Amino acid sequence: MACRHPSQLRGITIRMIEHGPYLGFPHTRAMSDSLFEIRTKGAEGIGRAFFCMLVERRIVILHSFIKKTDKTPQRELNIARARLQEVKNATRQNHI
Repeated sequence: MACRHPSQLRGITIRMIEHGPYLGFPHTRAMSDSLFEIRTKGAEGIGRAFFCMLVERRIVILHSFIKKTDKTPQRELNIARARLQEVKNATRQNHI
């Protein structure tokens, strides 16, 4: 994952492993029923990483980027949603 805030992202992911993925604002936020975001800040800007949860508490990082505006760009959401669908399809095929 190409994130420019690796130490902060690492700290948040360690907390997610220890306490579960839903840390709440300001660390994580639900974007939809199965898409969530990790929120980081640094000198380069505001970092975001979208993730989903799989069976057995597995966290899958779908997409990361540095925000340039206050609002999350639709393009970034579309990438994360497409990857989420790929993960769901692969999971269904492996469990049938």
